[in-house]
Amino acid sequence: MVDIAFTGIGSGIQVSEIVDAIVGAERAPFETSLNRRQAQITTDISAVGALKGSLESVIVSIEGLADADKYQQKITSGSDNFVSLTSTKSAEVGSYSIKVDQIASAHKLVSDAFSSSEAVGEGTMTLSSGSESFDIDVSSTATLSDIRDAINDSADNTSMTATIITDDSGQHLVLTSKETGLDNAITVTVAEVAQTGDLFGPDNTDLVGLSRLAYDTGATNLTEVREAKDAQITIDGTLVVTNSTNEFTDAIDGITVTAKKVHDLDDDISNASVTENNNNIKSGLELFIKTYNDFVDLSGQLGQVGLEGTGALAGDSLLRGVISKVRQELSASFTSRGNETLTLNQLGVHTDRYGKLSLDSEELDEQIKKDVDGVQNFFVGSDSKPGFAASLKNLTEFYTESDGIIQGRIDSKNKQLTKLDDERVEFTRRIDSLEARLFAQYNAMDLLVANLNATSSYLQQQLDNLPGVVKKS
Repeated sequence: MVDIAFTGIGSGIQVSEIVDAIVGAERAPFETSLNRRQAQITTDISAVGALKGSLESVIVSIEGLADADKYQQKITSGSDNFVSLTSTKSAEVGSYSIKVDQIASAHKLVSDAFSSSEAVGEGTMTLSSGSESFDIDVSSTATLSDIRDAINDSADNTSMTATIITDDSGQHLVLTSKETGLDNAITVTVAEVAQTGDLFGPDNTDLVGLSRLAYDTGATNLTEVREAKDAQITIDGTLVVTNSTNEFTDAIDGITVTAKKVHDLDDDISNASVTENNNNIKSGLELFIKTYNDFVDLSGQLGQVGLEGTGALAGDSLLRGVISKVRQELSASFTSRGNETLTLNQLGVHTDRYGKLSLDSEELDEQIKKDVDGVQNFFVGSDSKPGFAASLKNLTEFYTESDGIIQGRIDSKNKQLTKLDDERVEFTRRIDSLEARLFAQYNAMDLLVANLNATSSYLQQQLDNLPGVVKKS
């Protein structure tokens, strides 16, 4: 059941309007003040957060210039159908002709045909490839499949694989080395168990029993279907280099040559060319200048004072401090080589009257051509003497990190917002109490007036009914 209260009935006074007016008079100035303070704090958080974001963009833009590995990159061209080329920073600028004489191959052997149920012969097989050698014990009932499984399952075998190919004549054991090159050629030495009737002992090299799988200096009873070969290339027409794999990492300093196909007589010789690429410096500076100029624009908006309006951080010491510190970094000199130093201005980075940066590419290219190592040292520096990029990064992170000055201010402002919320809750509790008290007081007064009116009416009625009282007609 809904409770319905009618106020002011007894006295005719508009109790609700009076209470609302009094409560409103108490509420309005408080809420106006609270909302104003909340708006100021929220605006400050947004402004400082925007400043932090802009500084973080500057940090990101400068990271490429702080990384020594991105300087003096070597670009190797000349990869084709015959060779694939890669290089490192240690590669020297120059050009080389490369001819692929031979591709490395893995050794492959195949046995004669056996029936699937035939016992091959009893004894021990010693299989070798590269520096690895392992033994397989073969029982008197072992088939070719059993030998295949024993080879593949051997814990000591990491150098070859055994498979079986079945053709019209029967099963063939196929041995393939896992690594290419002459050094990884496969040998199979057999030690047969003597059989009854062997007057001179077992023959480990004949084509009877287990010796049918022998392949070494004493017997080649397996067929070589693919020869073990080293790769071979000829550099600049005279320098011959061989390798067990098709990848040559030490033939030319800093260049890895991967042989892919043999050059025929009528094929054009491959040509490798190494050039130095320092584009990271220009591209890195251009990105830094863009993000820094964005920072300057934002700072101007936040600190603006004048007819066009006032910025959210106008006159703020934090904004002034950040701008001052960053500008000091831009004009500072850093070590380039020995006791010599460089500045951004010497690298073609200039500041206009509005504090914005621009890049003179010709000045930068000239300095790079003159001393690229010095330019790299200017930006990167060393562990004991940080360069421009590292120094600016350290400075900006002082403001932007999770425990930095800006984040500390944001955290402080958020705490103030929380206190405002607490104040709002407390005020609402007090204003509700005031409203309830006023209603109680005015309703009591209304009831009293109603009772007085009722008493007055009753007395008037009694007086009118007294003897001798003449009513006015």
